[in-house]
Amino acid sequence: MKFAADRPYSDPEKAARKIVEIAKSVEVVQDGKFYIELINGPFLFREKATPDEYKAGLDLAIERGWLVLHESGAFVRFTQGSAELFASEGAGTSAPTI
Repeated sequence: MKFAADRPYSDPEKAARKIVEIAKSVEVVQDGKFYIELINGPFLFREKATPDEYKAGLDLAIERGWLVLHESGAFVRFTQGSAELFASEGAGTSAPTI
């Protein structure tokens, strides 16, 4: 008997893809950086994810080299490799293929 439905972002890979998708839609502030709250707000409140799902997804995106977290923790930016990957995928908001 199943009592609870599966959460859509309980898989860190799916969470990382969604985080990158949200990040692609965010306006850059300076030097290719954007505020991390512009990612975590939509992920947590619009997508109804949990803080643990957000952390697991962000950690995976950083581990895979898609995003770099600034030392202050307030900014995130795409790596050069991920920028090239996203550019090769064409326009749209699709996340990178894993």
